[in-house]
Amino acid sequence: MSWKQFLTPVKSIDAEQARTYLDGKQVDDVTILDVRQPKEYESGHIPGATLAPLPEITDHMDRIDRSKPLLVYCASGGRSRVAAQLLSGQGFKKVINMAGGFHAWAGEAAFLGEEKGLALFDGVESVESALTVAYSLEAGLKDFYDTMAAKVDNEPAANLFRQLSRIEVKHQDRILEQYAEATGRPVSREDFEKGPVPEVLEGGLTTEEYTNLLMPSMDTVADIIELAMSIEAQALDLYLRASEKARSEAGRQALLQIANEEKTHLARLGQLMEEIIDGE
Repeated sequence: MSWKQFLTPVKSIDAEQARTYLDGKQVDDVTILDVRQPKEYESGHIPGATLAPLPEITDHMDRIDRSKPLLVYCASGGRSRVAAQLLSGQGFKKVINMAGGFHAWAGEAAFLGEEKGLALFDGVESVESALTVAYSLEAGLKDFYDTMAAKVDNEPAANLFRQLSRIEVKHQDRILEQYAEATGRPVSREDFEKGPVPEVLEGGLTTEEYTNLLMPSMDTVADIIELAMSIEAQALDLYLRASEKARSEAGRQALLQIANEEKTHLARLGQLMEEIIDGE
């Protein structure tokens, strides 16, 4: 390996520019590469990011799609600059370094390791099985929001939980539509609600796990939106990771479509948060 590879010029953008760049793309248009260590990744990462620690990056090159733009980040920008230069020197044509790294990232974040939640999709070999698991995850989150709406004393907060529950119903309806489009045969809501993991929320965690990890405060509407954004970010991350493991192209595409819808939902929650902040 020539030392000159480390001098290959690469484009750098800051975290805000990176968010704008990703917001304008479908979830599968760009490969996001996290070159930190596994423990750093587990504590928080950009949803959908692939972990490829800098010391091992040459071992990961074969699984990186060279046809897509590649956004590389680390903690503060140093390791990612080196990684981006190395990748560019190895023939990757569209490499972008995120200056400032994850420390400067003000967007939504996922957490835990690359394998968390993937067991839910074990054996997913068809679009039908992928959509069945996804529907069950949506059902789990709907039940969570319904439960919280009944528990909180704050009426605006309860209304927001009910609104979030209705959004999950729309997600479920869309999954039923996907199923009918893919298979040519409609399925009833009752059949999907007998799915394999109704006790798990979107993102692959249980209510107890989310509570222990996030320690959410739900005293205000802003607190609830923040909780919802955390769960949706984790869901987006899981669907993207699961799409990479799908055993069929139809299953992969179905999970990517759901991931894109989660991204849209996440953006709407972000807008809602801004509206709340502006109104204070």
